[in-house]
Amino acid sequence: MKVTRRQFVKGGMAAFTVTFAAPELLSDLARAQGRRARNLVVLYLGGGNDALSTIVPYRDAFYYSRRPTVAIPASDVLQVGTDSSRIELGLHPRLTGLKQIFDQGKLAIIQRTGYPNQTRSHFLGTDIWSTASPANASGAGWVGRYLDSLPSPVDPLAGWNTTSDLPRVLVSEKVSVPAIQNPATYAFASPNSGTEAVAERTAALRISSHVPVDRPELAFVYGSAQAAMATLDRVATVANYNPSVTYPNTGFAQALRAVAGAMVRGIGTRVFYVTTGGFDTHSNQAGATPLVGSYANLMANLNDGLIAFYNDVRNQGLLDDTLVMSFSEFGRRISENGSSGTDHGAAAMMLVLGGRVEGGLYGTAPNLNPNGNPTLENNGGDVTFETDFRSVYARIIDNWLGGSSQAVLRGNFVNAGLTFV
Repeated sequence: MKVTRRQFVKGGMAAFTVTFAAPELLSDLARAQGRRARNLVVLYLGGGNDALSTIVPYRDAFYYSRRPTVAIPASDVLQVGTDSSRIELGLHPRLTGLKQIFDQGKLAIIQRTGYPNQTRSHFLGTDIWSTASPANASGAGWVGRYLDSLPSPVDPLAGWNTTSDLPRVLVSEKVSVPAIQNPATYAFASPNSGTEAVAERTAALRISSHVPVDRPELAFVYGSAQAAMATLDRVATVANYNPSVTYPNTGFAQALRAVAGAMVRGIGTRVFYVTTGGFDTHSNQAGATPLVGSYANLMANLNDGLIAFYNDVRNQGLLDDTLVMSFSEFGRRISENGSSGTDHGAAAMMLVLGGRVEGGLYGTAPNLNPNGNPTLENNGGDVTFETDFRSVYARIIDNWLGGSSQAVLRGNFVNAGLTFV
């Protein structure tokens, strides 16, 4: 039976109850690769974020006529300026922290991102953005392919998944990415404690060090277990991290707290995956005012977690080594539906923030007049894409991670107009 890395790593080491210990080679590798390095945080906004409520074209009369109940009033938006198409834009009023980062020139807002003939399926859409392959979204993820491109041997903590299930974006051919939701509970699994647990770990070292050349499936399990166990002691140091700010008590913010701790401890991770969901806003998207309601709550959760993380890594002197990139599987339709919500649409938006980011507005906002303009599709019902999302990935791979975007993305998606990093 073929065992995939995705199946093995799902749930992380805490869910894998066979006890193994890291060989000396992997321990040495961990120390060697634990030095300070650039970090990428891939942030997934699950459900299909409504880009027109995040970055608002508040002077467009069609924005208000097509969204009579969910539109953000012009008087409430946080103005961020005019893009190259001379459209005035503002952030959702709950994004006060992101507005501060934008004003510091460290937040890039990339409008109308997507790909040709966009799907409106949650599952296929997420897989397309994760694999960077609209034509065949069933393979490894683009981050997984990047990790596979690193010179061998690769640190077992090169990637860190903060969710319980391995997302498609981290699926690779050669590199196992552990699932670490909570550093405090990511531990050696044993029914015993004290000297008995230590003895079990020592015995497991001898077992897992054996290379059964005639049983490749067992060799795979042993090798993956060794890699996972090599992460335990380093992750334990993150559990004791004392941040410089107070993080909100939300799952999203606490995941970012762990990411900050891993960066400060210098444990060797290069790419982190974090997600926050609830963006499938088909109904009751708005409240009585722009500061209340389901979408306002989503923006509050996003804003409060990100500003805490940003300030923390800045205070720790790591802001210049940190890049956060967000994506969502699609945008939402322009006109609101009959349930005061918005349905699955086409073009989305992306956020990139960090100490070395050249912030500002990238790309152009759509003209929301439904009658025959090239910024819309589907009979004027949806925003059409302008910037191929893979060109954002390409910029990050080439200019931040130091990889080859053409090799990782299997094509040339470089866009000279994207200069955010």
